This record gives sequence, C-alpha cells and structure tokens, in this order.
Amino acid sequence: MQYRTLGRTGVQVSSLALGAMNFGRIGRTTQDEAAALVDAALEAGVNLIDTADMYSAGESEEMVGKAIAGRRDDIVLATKAAMPMGDERNHRGGSRRWLVTALDDSLRRLGVDHVDLYQIHRWDPTTADEETLSALTDLQRAGKIRYFGSSTFPAHRIVQAQWAAREHRLSRYVTEQPSYSILQRGVETAVLPVTQEYGLGVLVWSPLASGWLSGAIRAGQEVTTSRSAFMPERFDTALPHNKARLDAVEKLAEVADQAGLTMIQLALGFVTAHPGVTSALIGPRTLDHLEAQLAAADTVLPADVLDAIDAVVAPGADLAPHEKFDTPPALLDPSLRRR
Repeated sequence: MQYRTLGRTGVQVSSLALGAMNFGRIGRTTQDEAAALVDAALEAGVNLIDTADMYSAGESEEMVGKAIAGRRDDIVLATKAAMPMGDERNHRGGSRRWLVTALDDSLRRLGVDHVDLYQIHRWDPTTADEETLSALTDLQRAGKIRYFGSSTFPAHRIVQAQWAAREHRLSRYVTEQPSYSILQRGVETAVLPVTQEYGLGVLVWSPLASGWLSGAIRAGQEVTTSRSAFMPERFDTALPHNKARLDAVEKLAEVADQAGLTMIQLALGFVTAHPGVTSALIGPRTLDHLEAQLAAADTVLPADVLDAIDAVVAPGADLAPHEKFDTPPALLDPSLRRR
C-alpha cells in the first residue's frame, strides 16, 4: 500500500480508501459482511474509511461504527452531510442549523466523539459560504471534527469557498471529493488544477465508473452488475453514450491485457497516477470485490500505458457528461439562464 499526505494537513492516508456506501440496504450488506470488509481492508494497509449520513439513511455509519470499535485511533474517519435526510425541508443543506444537528447524529451513529474529516456532500446554492464555513469552523474548534472538506463542488465554488474563508477569517476546506475515472475525465479541466493550486487533498469517488471499468461489463455479455439492477438506463448499450462507453471499455481491455493488468488495476492505477489525487475510494460489496481492488494498491502505470489510455479517452473528456454531479445549476434549469 502507498501512503500520501492529505493536502497540507500532514495526515498520511492510504492511496486506496474504503468507501462504505454499500454498507447496509444500498449494497444489501449485513453487519458481519461490513465488519469483514473493514477487517480485510485494514489488514491490507487501508487507513481511511469514508461514509456519509445519507448512505442507507444512516445505516452505513452505524455499521462502520460497530466495525471500527476498539481501534478508532488507528483510522482516519471521514463522513459527509448536506444531502436530504428525510422529507423535512431543513434536514439538508449547509446551514448552521442543520450541520450542528447532522454532525451530532453522525457521531452518535458512528459511536465516536469526533470525525477526522467532515465533508459537505454537495454544494448548497441556498446557503452562503460564510454561513457553512462559520459553522464548520466552530465545530472544529469544539473538537468534534479535525478537518473539513467539500465533495463534488464545481471548480468555481471551490475557489469561492477558499476566498470566503480568507475574507471572513474562517477555517477552509482542506479536501475535495470529486467523481473521476478513465471514462469521466472532466475534472481534469478545472477541478483538479484548482485543488492543486490551493493544496487540497483529493479523494476520488467512482474510479471504476459504477462498474464499467470492473471487467464485468464487456461487449456481447449481458450486464448483470448490482448497479445496473436499479439504474438500468446507465447501462443500456442501445443508448449512444453507453455505446461509446462500451467501445472505450473494449479498447481499454486491450490496453490492460497488453500491460499484464486487470481492468481494475488499470482503472485505479490511472486515477492514482494523477499528481493531484491523494486517494481513490473503493466501494466493495463482497470480499472478492475487495481483494480484486486491493490488487491495485501498488499499481504504477508506465508512461506508455497512460498514453494509450489518453488515446482511448482524451484528457478532460466525459463520455457521459449528463451524469456529472458538479454541473452549474444554470446549465440544468433554463429559468436560471433567462431574463
């Protein structure tokens, strides 16, 4: 396992981190299965575990808390808030009112007195940056969080938040968690250059592109991944953008074969090769999945393999741009770009 410094914090984290989104009803994972995944990941050298309050409506945090009991100090523990937690309109977002409550709820579910990294799951356009940063700064000073970061923020919002922290003399976001894979390289155009400029640690989610880069999706085979069962439109190869992804996957499989690598090693080695990336979040549902992903822990792709990947998917290109989560709202809602 490789270890890297998380931004400018001085904290050392593993280049592969355990994402716990599949713990609970989302991944149909039991407590025993979640504990086995945590045990195996820690044994392999993983020292960062990432979850969120909204994953299975809090069940993921509860499972993580039980799995790490007795060894909390050896783990860099990260969670998130801001996504809706029920139908109540104020149980979401980046307001002080909600974040104070949401963090206490997360600490209770996790069974800990603090988290190492508290992340705003999505940018909240209804809340001023200084409101969110002020609340997070106070929670940090209270000892309930060590650091805080953002997740899936557009580049201009990352910059704005850094400016707001300096302008109002508040603590700043020290990490960003974007979606990044060989098939979705759009963050290379602005997000990653911005995080490098500000010295942010970067924890990449979906490096296997929701399973497209796992080796389980190939031409001429029925798509039977767990993700395809509840998001079939993302895997319908009759759709042009999915056909483009499948074509790219077939070419990437050739690159992997020639390099003597699995598709997973190629995919994870690609994202961790970027100098702006700290860790790639892996989200296994089973021990077999985890074992296949941990095989990429020490994968270093040579220049010719990286060049071959660039020839398949150009730098900065998104093969499914409509699936991005950091698109400015005005591009999605016509009323926001009309007089």
